[in-house]
Amino acid sequence: MAQLTDDCFAFSGPLLPLAEMERLIAERIAPITETETVPLNQARGRVLARDIVAPVDLPPFDNSAVDGYAVRHRDLAAAGETRLKVTDRVTAGSAAAPIRDGAAIRIFTGAPMPAGADTVFMQEDVRLDGDAVVLPAGLKAGANRRLAGEDVRKGSTVLPAGRRLAAQDVALAAAVGMTTLEVRRRVRVALFSTGDEIVEPGQPRGAAALYDANRYLLTGMLERLGAAVSDLGILRDDPAVLRDAIAKAARSHDLVLTSGGVSTGEADHVRDAVEAVGRLVFWRVAIKPGRPVAMGVVGGAAFMGLPGNPVASFVTFARVVRPLLLRLAGAAPEPLTALPVRLSFAYKKKTGRREYVRVALRKGADGAIEAVKHPQEGAGVITSLTETDGLAELDENVTTVAPGATVGFLSYATLMG
Repeated sequence: MAQLTDDCFAFSGPLLPLAEMERLIAERIAPITETETVPLNQARGRVLARDIVAPVDLPPFDNSAVDGYAVRHRDLAAAGETRLKVTDRVTAGSAAAPIRDGAAIRIFTGAPMPAGADTVFMQEDVRLDGDAVVLPAGLKAGANRRLAGEDVRKGSTVLPAGRRLAAQDVALAAAVGMTTLEVRRRVRVALFSTGDEIVEPGQPRGAAALYDANRYLLTGMLERLGAAVSDLGILRDDPAVLRDAIAKAARSHDLVLTSGGVSTGEADHVRDAVEAVGRLVFWRVAIKPGRPVAMGVVGGAAFMGLPGNPVASFVTFARVVRPLLLRLAGAAPEPLTALPVRLSFAYKKKTGRREYVRVALRKGADGAIEAVKHPQEGAGVITSLTETDGLAELDENVTTVAPGATVGFLSYATLMG
């Protein structure tokens, strides 16, 4: 299990900047150490525990990049066309005899280059003349030939430890002959929602109650990041119940994640429950939406309490939980890179906090892509997530932006990937 010290999140300021949060996580959180070996078809999304060193060259032999005719470049006329007799035919998976002087060999994509041949003409660039092929002038030596090891050299590191494996990474591992990979075990996350006003979808709902959306939102985001999620349901606003549930979950999980109950209201009991069984540093993170975020340690496990409003929960997960989860998983840092986008709207904000505005991307009158703000800004408006494409990111020192300004844009695919 993760074993965090009680003071690993210590921060003395009243409002934690996002950059400082990321620095503390990178410096003070130790990844889980347990590993397991999995077959390739189960490796996507896992974090590689050991470097993969190529046991072979890739490709392992010189081969043709096209369908065409393999020749020796020195047999080509210095000017004008060259006529060469076609003496053999080689397909992918087979081999041809060495090429003879003044000859050409019919060859197909992926087939090994005949010994002595160094250049391949594309079939659409030549013409046949009986048992010979007529080749145009001007092709450079080595054209359309893939050299052994030009992709990967034997003995080189093809995938480093800490890589969160995408489908293309697994394909590369397969291409160099791997059948299994050693990966970090999945981060174990205990998840529950809190609040007397929250009920499970499908259950009777009182006039003042809301169906629980946050657990379904957070479960999906956790699983996309490779975590193993224990869904502990909905807990009532009872300090003793919350305290016991958090303490029990911390004994068998690396991270305990909650939503709701972490603000400063009289009915917000999660913070007190954590302080009763562990250490809590209440981070009023400099972010909007989502300022009330609780972070701490309970029995060596990390604890994070997110706001109850779904949009605030989404944003704080993406910007606060995501880097913590990746660090616990042993993944190499994956900074979020905001891409430039043009705004179609004006906006004002307070200085000193990072702000995220839900926007949809549309094509402007001039054909350029621009960001359009969702008309409803409330942190509880779930349709503001389903009807937009991502978040416009406004830095701490920004106070106003005007239509036409360029800001950073983070797509939902980036935030949840």
